[in-house]
Amino acid sequence: MAILRKLNHVLLFLLVLTFCVIWYSTIYRVPTVVEKDEDAESEVQDEDVIPVVICAASGRMGGTIAAINSIYSNTNANVLFYIIGLRNSLLHIRKWIEGTRLADTRYKIVEFNPMVLKGKIRPDAAYPELLQPLNFVRFYLPLLTLEHEKVIYLDDDIIVLGDIQELYNTKISRGHIAAFSDDCDLPSLQEIVMKVGIQNRYMGYLDYRKNTVQKLGISPSTCSFNPGVFVANMSEWRQQHITKKLEKWMKKNVEENLYSSTVGGGVATPPMLIVFYEKHSTIPPDWHIRHLGWSPDEQISKNVLQDAKLLHWNGRYKPWQFPSSYSKLWEKWFIPDPTGKFRVHRL
Repeated sequence: MAILRKLNHVLLFLLVLTFCVIWYSTIYRVPTVVEKDEDAESEVQDEDVIPVVICAASGRMGGTIAAINSIYSNTNANVLFYIIGLRNSLLHIRKWIEGTRLADTRYKIVEFNPMVLKGKIRPDAAYPELLQPLNFVRFYLPLLTLEHEKVIYLDDDIIVLGDIQELYNTKISRGHIAAFSDDCDLPSLQEIVMKVGIQNRYMGYLDYRKNTVQKLGISPSTCSFNPGVFVANMSEWRQQHITKKLEKWMKKNVEENLYSSTVGGGVATPPMLIVFYEKHSTIPPDWHIRHLGWSPDEQISKNVLQDAKLLHWNGRYKPWQFPSSYSKLWEKWFIPDPTGKFRVHRL
């Protein structure tokens, strides 16, 4: 009987331990990987693989598909897509991919657990849509792409016209964590910036009336950068504890409301501007032609568009909606949803 009681105690202990592990994983771990096939692990470990992280948000999934198709169609590189979504969208994106030519791509579908953001986001932002959990996926790249030393992150409202290998080869200086597009790097777009009122300085993102912001010692006229397209060094990211630093500034904003009232680029941009200040390199200007979504009117010159290797519809006017600009450039890469759930809105 004594042996039986001991055995029962051991089994009870193992049961409690298993429950704790599952609970911890559910609450604190960001990704839950859904394997595509038996070869998924070997794909991740390929030395020449180019990992591309992109989100698949419900209602915006057509953008994800068009972006993936444009990358896949314009390169011979060994691209591995990390498609990040919430639990309610994972089945939809899988069916869409498997029902089209994109079934031949290499990809991993990863679930993002929004519980990781609990207590880190202010509920009273000017634009509620910017509070969507997937906007913060970029903060957790090391947890989502465990096997890689270098990763590309892309917003879902982009189209890639060049070879993604070239973007991946972007040089990141020693000690820098990532390479972004400097918001003052395209003189040809500055007229649009002035006309539409696009923010391109730190003062457009941070509230310089706050003592905490002033103590940073960053000039308010410093050029900002756009975090919708970047290449990251995961080794530096981990060594410099970037995710923890980003979370720190998210929490500080909850406590002190540090972001500018103009919300120049959303609630995900300000903490990145702080943490990556003087710790980022630049990607070539033609690899991030942006602002296509700031106006429904076509204002960017044809010469700029002809040389573009990546187009970004940042702003409220998305190419799958009406009204929007340069929608034909986007529709070339869009693949209709075989499930019929997502539809492009046109007059």
